[in-house]
Amino acid sequence: MHAVSRAAAIVTVVSLACDPARVGRAHASAFLKSPLTEMASVATTAAGDDKRDGKLPVFKPYTRRASREALKWADGELRRMTLEEKIGQLISVGVNATFMNQESDAFKQLRRQVEQNHVGGIILFRGSVYESVHLVNRMQQLARRPLLISADLEAGSGMRFIDTINFPWNMAVGATGNAEYARRMGEMTAREARALGIQQIFAPVVDVNSNAANPVINVRSYGEDPAEVARMAAAFTEGAQRGGVIATAKHFPGHGDTAVDSHRGLPVVNVTRARLDAVELVPFRAAIAAGVGSVMIAHIGLPQLDPTRITPLEGVGKRRPSYADTEVIVENATMPATLSPPVVGTLRRDLGFDGIIVTDALDMSGLTIYFTPGEAAVRATLAGADMLLKPPDADAAIRGLREAVAAGRLTERRIEESARRLLAAKYDLGLVRQRIAPIEQIDRLVSTEAAVKLSDEIAERAVTLVRDDAGLLPAGSLSASSLAAGERVYILGITNGEDRQWIMNSFTGALGGRKFDGGTVIDDRSSEKEVDSLLDRAKAAKLIVVAMYGRVRTGQANSGALPEPGMRALKKLLERKVPVVGISFGNPYLLQSFPELKTYMVAYGDMPSLQRAAARALVGEIDVGGKLPISLPSLYARGTGIQLKAQARAANE
Repeated sequence: MHAVSRAAAIVTVVSLACDPARVGRAHASAFLKSPLTEMASVATTAAGDDKRDGKLPVFKPYTRRASREALKWADGELRRMTLEEKIGQLISVGVNATFMNQESDAFKQLRRQVEQNHVGGIILFRGSVYESVHLVNRMQQLARRPLLISADLEAGSGMRFIDTINFPWNMAVGATGNAEYARRMGEMTAREARALGIQQIFAPVVDVNSNAANPVINVRSYGEDPAEVARMAAAFTEGAQRGGVIATAKHFPGHGDTAVDSHRGLPVVNVTRARLDAVELVPFRAAIAAGVGSVMIAHIGLPQLDPTRITPLEGVGKRRPSYADTEVIVENATMPATLSPPVVGTLRRDLGFDGIIVTDALDMSGLTIYFTPGEAAVRATLAGADMLLKPPDADAAIRGLREAVAAGRLTERRIEESARRLLAAKYDLGLVRQRIAPIEQIDRLVSTEAAVKLSDEIAERAVTLVRDDAGLLPAGSLSASSLAAGERVYILGITNGEDRQWIMNSFTGALGGRKFDGGTVIDDRSSEKEVDSLLDRAKAAKLIVVAMYGRVRTGQANSGALPEPGMRALKKLLERKVPVVGISFGNPYLLQSFPELKTYMVAYGDMPSLQRAAARALVGEIDVGGKLPISLPSLYARGTGIQLKAQARAANE
């Protein structure tokens, strides 16, 4: 699940002032107190962490088993709630936070969801830090009961918040082989999440990426070995929940062996239960044993668990998809796991999970091709989901649930079961006493030096040299002193995003002071004339470095692939038999498309830390020690990785 499209997003703003007259009588007085004062009621303080006053919030670790006090409070609230309020607790709406006046239609629409539909939560997508936190605080002020705020922080706060630190993807962590990095990443992500008003993170991804053609998981996975993924997943979970957030293992029962993106259509995984037990379910069992608080259910069909056939809705091909550039209609589709009692029952009954079950976003094409918003909400609840994430039409989802109760299809007791679980979690997260995120502490807690250091450390240990048959690395030729007059190293970027003006800046910036030419990036808009011009400039190069930004782009047809102009350019370069170093800043499987590439390095992502690390590895400034956490079919086995010592260090040994 990735960013909300602008056309579909509810965007709003939060003003700095609080209007107590509009706050319900039951909790209005809570917002007249200082958030910094109230923080002490839900957090202890750590001495010595800050030079100015020595106090920073330390939240109580989250445990899946609700406390006695939490259950007592939840039961008391349920006795006072109407059916509509109970139903609302199950709904979480999605938001991109941008400025919008309070009189705007968008602001009023979100306010109506909070005040009239009584939604229980908000999931934040891409936005600025302060606008997002102001938004959360404003909606918390307007809500009668605390909202559960969530976000997909798989790679830290930078995945959703502009100008914050992106940690490397999970596969980079897997390449280090060190589960302590996963644990530390979980702890740091939790700390930043709470500072940003977020209490539930939709991480870690625990899918076993066993399909090289997977267009949606790929580097979001720790790797292809179930035991290694399980080890990393458990560590991240423990670290995150120690930091006071609800961690979420996703995407149950496993999205790693799919060739269809569930944002575009419905993947079908036609495997036996025995295979699931041996591969896909291994990391989920480990995360559950580590105490994970929630599990996200995937929009994937599993015909050997639930063979119920489904067919597309009439007219589905005429509407605009929520996420995808185009939709994929899957023939012979079967009931998505999200709506399947046998699949969700496997999680509850066989794996013994008693925490919060959350659906993947209900506006993804894997569902909307086949079910209306109301029907999807009803079926997900009947299957056992507690939290209905981002329905395409929240009003329709709520109406569908209400009508299902009236018709006897759903019982009010079933609604209460999920509402109780969510309310108790909010109590144990400290939201009943304090739901406002202190603005004053954000720039002390988010994107700290410690976060930068952790990101860089993971990146430098993740970079993997898969092949160097030409003996090109370390590339001492990038040193100005080693180049003859007129000699150049040519650097070419290829991207599958709309970011060619800036995407390679971190990489080339880390090579500052060295003599290189180029620095130009090709994308799918590049003309044949432009490509030919770049190839002509590269003819005199002593060495060519190709930075390949073929990244996972959910909902996009070219996810994980390089654009055609870039592929053409690289093939022509390889035909010249010139020295070429290929570096993948994304999809590690790209070597399969260019098997004649003699030197191939993998950085697993385009994060600045990974680009800097790849540049330093390229010129021998750091050790190269990463190992592939996946195999490259017919080329290299999992665990492959050429180990190199840094040149400066080797010279001193």
